[in-house]
Amino acid sequence: MITLGAVIMAVGLEVFLVPNQVIDGGIVGISIMLSHLSGISLGLFLFVLNLPFIYIGYKQIGKTFAFSTLYGIVILSISTALLHPVPAFTDDILLATLFGGVVLGIGVGMVIRFGGSLDGTEILAILASKKLPFSVGEIIMFANLFILGSAGFVFSFDRAMYSLLAYYVAYKMIDITIKGLDESKSVWIISDNHKELGDAILSRLGRGVTYLHGEGAFSGDDKKVIFCVITRLEEAKLKDIVADHDDSAFLAMADIAEVRGGRFKKKRYSLVMI
Repeated sequence: MITLGAVIMAVGLEVFLVPNQVIDGGIVGISIMLSHLSGISLGLFLFVLNLPFIYIGYKQIGKTFAFSTLYGIVILSISTALLHPVPAFTDDILLATLFGGVVLGIGVGMVIRFGGSLDGTEILAILASKKLPFSVGEIIMFANLFILGSAGFVFSFDRAMYSLLAYYVAYKMIDITIKGLDESKSVWIISDNHKELGDAILSRLGRGVTYLHGEGAFSGDDKKVIFCVITRLEEAKLKDIVADHDDSAFLAMADIAEVRGGRFKKKRYSLVMI
């Protein structure tokens, strides 16, 4: 899957973005600009510029992550070199930006999902967040705004704006690829009618529930906490169930990237045209 993800990312770069002078963020964006200015292969810059960050990742994060990242970057570098002679799929700058961002995001998301990385900026951001009062996402965003802004001086400022659009599309596709379209949600419900609520979730949603023991910090009363896992498509129905049985119940939900084990299975839904 890392191999496939790296090849897909190379397609997004060499078939859509690079021929239209649109860049991505991070080391990839720097490599595209340096390749344009020097005429040297993009794949060579991708490999060389990422090596220091792979070494840092090996020392600070772990050898499995470092070797997976090294392997993905080698495949990416080779793939970009092989795809470079392939003509651009489209000369329409907007189509190239949108579809390039989608393809790029799918490739990067696949690699991240299976334990690797294709850009050293992420490694640097993880380590820098430990010493700076910023999150990993904020550090990556600041770095990429500077890199994407630099594209205005290397290419043109309209290309820099298209690059920002491509980066946003790729970011959203990475999120979708990692989490999936039918993402799961964890649910916590605190209610005096926990038994009726639990039975209703079992019968109407077909989802298993677990009763946890809790204690109110203010009142000191014993509480039953209902825990269950649902899909995003079942969220509205669950809220209706809670409102029907106890409109004063405490309800909290959070996104879950992955669910394994137990009896949880994602249901297949179909749309019916009436």
